Amino acid sequence: MAPSKEPEKEPEVPLHHISRTPEYEDFMNKLKAYHNERGTTLEAEPKVGPVYLDLFKTYTHICENGGYDKVSDEKLAWRRMAEQLGIHSSNVASTAFSLKEKYYKNLAAYEIKFHHGKEPPPKDILEDVSAKGGGLLSRTRENFRGKRESGTVGDSAAASGDDATPSRERPTPDAPAPSSVRASRGLREAPPQRVIFQPDTGPSRPTRHASGQQPGHVGTPTSAGQPGAHHALPQQVQHTPVPLPHQPRAAPRGPSSSFNPANSDNTSLALDNYVPRSLQPPQQQQVLAMRPVETPSNNPGEFARRRQVARSLLEPPRRTGPHPGVGFEGPNIYIRCLMALRSNIFQEQQFALYHLVKISYERHDKFKFEGFPGLSEGLVEKVLEIGSYFYDIKWKVSWTSHLAADSIEILDGNEGTDDILERIDTLEPKQLNELIVPAELADKMVLINEAALTLRNMSLLRENAAHLADFLPIKDLICIVLSLPKHEWVVELKHAMLDIAESLTPYLEIDSRDPLYKVLMWQLRDSDDRGVILTSLRALGRISMNFEATNKLDKVPSVVLTKISELMLLNDDELMDACLDFLYQYTAVVNNVDNLVKSLNCEHLVQHLVRLLSHNARRWQHETSLRPTIKAAQTDDPAAMPEDLLQELLKLEEPERCNQWVKCFFEEDKDSFVTQIAAWQAYQTAFKAALQAKGQPLITPADFIRNSCSVYKGSKAEVWHGSGAPGEMQQKFIIHGIRCRTQPVGLDGKVFLRCLWDSSSGRPNEKCGHFFGSKETMWNHVVSTHLKWIRNEEGAFDNSEEELRCQWADCTKYSKTTKIKRAEMGHHLQTHCCQIFNGIEINKNKSLPGSQPGDTMVFHYEETAAIHDEQNPAAGPQAAGIPLSAVLILRNIARNVVKTTAQEDLLKLHELGGEGGGWNERLFRTLLPRLYEIMSENKILAPYIVSLIRWVESERDL
Repeated sequence: MAPSKEPEKEPEVPLHHISRTPEYEDFMNKLKAYHNERGTTLEAEPKVGPVYLDLFKTYTHICENGGYDKVSDEKLAWRRMAEQLGIHSSNVASTAFSLKEKYYKNLAAYEIKFHHGKEPPPKDILEDVSAKGGGLLSRTRENFRGKRESGTVGDSAAASGDDATPSRERPTPDAPAPSSVRASRGLREAPPQRVIFQPDTGPSRPTRHASGQQPGHVGTPTSAGQPGAHHALPQQVQHTPVPLPHQPRAAPRGPSSSFNPANSDNTSLALDNYVPRSLQPPQQQQVLAMRPVETPSNNPGEFARRRQVARSLLEPPRRTGPHPGVGFEGPNIYIRCLMALRSNIFQEQQFALYHLVKISYERHDKFKFEGFPGLSEGLVEKVLEIGSYFYDIKWKVSWTSHLAADSIEILDGNEGTDDILERIDTLEPKQLNELIVPAELADKMVLINEAALTLRNMSLLRENAAHLADFLPIKDLICIVLSLPKHEWVVELKHAMLDIAESLTPYLEIDSRDPLYKVLMWQLRDSDDRGVILTSLRALGRISMNFEATNKLDKVPSVVLTKISELMLLNDDELMDACLDFLYQYTAVVNNVDNLVKSLNCEHLVQHLVRLLSHNARRWQHETSLRPTIKAAQTDDPAAMPEDLLQELLKLEEPERCNQWVKCFFEEDKDSFVTQIAAWQAYQTAFKAALQAKGQPLITPADFIRNSCSVYKGSKAEVWHGSGAPGEMQQKFIIHGIRCRTQPVGLDGKVFLRCLWDSSSGRPNEKCGHFFGSKETMWNHVVSTHLKWIRNEEGAFDNSEEELRCQWADCTKYSKTTKIKRAEMGHHLQTHCCQIFNGIEINKNKSLPGSQPGDTMVFHYEETAAIHDEQNPAAGPQAAGIPLSAVLILRNIARNVVKTTAQEDLLKLHELGGEGGGWNERLFRTLLPRLYEIMSENKILAPYIVSLIRWVESERDL
């Protein structure tokens, strides 16, 4: 029997996104018009979980599953809808309800109107209410309002079915509740016992003895924390008796006229003597019940309370202030740290900076300068203390400009200190001992580093970076720290200042005269530290990024340009990316391109940029069929066994002989099969006689079938059912997945060719059925078997003249009987044998004889870094990374180099003699073939390469 097929896996659902197709736009226009007509609000792109919902796709999918009511009636159906739509989230229940709610608010009425062809309910019972429950097609004001009103008095869960939290069911006092039945969705509670009011029929003024005994009411329990009954004030207070847990539960009582309670303590005389009004005599109906009147005598406590309330209303209110330390927890940790930092007390600053580092790291997204005035000033003042350890100066920030101009150590907080670098140059550095660090100095350096680290962490937030960009003392601080002498104490501090500069420069408009620009350029020029170079490049390349002003990057030294071109040769993607970003900003200005051409060997730079167009590229090829392959007709009879191949197979033992025989005479084909009986008979015909002559047994049929199915991966034994004679079913035992080779293959992969001499049977187009592995054996077969030539004693053939005719395929030279010598005929037959064997040797792809291979064309592609547009996921990938930066720099050079003075000088030089063309011809002439190759193979870079080639070709001398 055929093995059972494995269950197919469900295809993975792609992530949900909005497909802005013409059908989507048409649907949204209709939906907006309907909501305007209905007077409701449409949320065009509601957010469900992490994705934005495609209303058209959602509406189509829900309608295909029966609509809102049918999906809501099925348990967990909305979760399945979310999964099928590709909306994945960690909270499946919340995502499902959010999907249901968005559909309910935006599409439910539209579905009822246009999908079901009915009039939807009014919006006050549809869009204006919650999405709990279903039944929208049958919802009306009558049945919906009734359900809501019943839910307000009774069980609140009745209004929304299973969507609401069920309330606890309470048994009614009059209905008996069996003890074996538990309340639905809650614990059982004891029913409240009724105690009917019993009026006091005694005198209105009780005696002392009576008033003293009155508080001891029967059935009124006294708590353990209260004094005894003889200490309480006499008053008429009605208490409801509460049954204790150890008391037996009283059976439900009926009318007093037919029920005698077992416990008389729970009854009253008025209840026992109660007679319905309809049974009372007329004179008895006119008697009114007497009620006691509260007086200072029978209820002195109530009157004392009233006098106290009246007295308190007449007295003025007492104003009691808060006591020190009572009810006041002090400032929060943020204000505490801020005040401690500004206090200039060392221990307080230790506490403040320790916590500020943690807060700025863990809560940097919430910790903003604008919420804590004075924090930025305090941190900057703390870091400025580093200057006193290297110079005889104590930097201070003043908000009065004329004071800053009068003293070298006072920084201008309003306008900034433009001559800060000149002031630093005038200072004389101290002589420091790097080997011995005092403990007090080490502790102070820790605080300075923590203050700088806090500034660095907080500057990573955009709001804080924008705030610091307007706080001018921060620029002076960066210049002071980066200008400090090289010392291991300030390595971490300088890195923190560079990180701050990287965060601030997008919000600054500075030029080459600004001290911050000069300091960053000096760091890039003089430092060999990778971190310093990388951060300086990023800070310079991002100047005024958030403004419309152009970052000109003028007056870049030639040493810096040479250093950048050398850094690009390193196998460091992060550093290379920073260099390319800097060069992209730099080459956007014409004067900078002029300086670039004059400062370094620009030909080498352009060649390296062209190499970077294929940085980390992945090459692959796609083969397209121009003409399909024509297979030879399938046959159930394997080819005849060549004698050479038979001798090689007889040297093998079973089951290896069987496996090799299958490989030689069968090939893998998933659409074909051979019958088991035909394969077994062919194997017997090939080996039975030879094995019997050697005295060896033949393999059993079961082992033969099992070994034959193990040669190729896709082959297996099956039972084939098909139609035979009219009205009859035919059954065959087959080996599926293989087919007979038209020409057998040797153990070494060599193809055996068939003799094309006409068969002796005389049937047209029927050839000899023998196969041979070499042209010599085939030639000997033709002359000895077909021409009947006999060798002489010397082992050669006599060169006699005979009447011979060539019956090889469609040979026309000797198609008729001709009198010819044997040597001449032998040479003629050698040409036939060499022709077919030379054809096999030339055909390297070992195409199957008898079949015609299809014509194919191979396309080579190249893929580089790419990203997808988050705003438009349906769009194709966009170029990104190092290849994109390289092509943009090349385009800047090609566009701006023709406008430089270097271009004019080169053209004047060519007028005196030499090659023609300008700088574009000189830089890109030898690279155009490579650019065209990249344009044809890299799809995402092709538009940029086309633009580059246009700029290059426009300046060439054609």
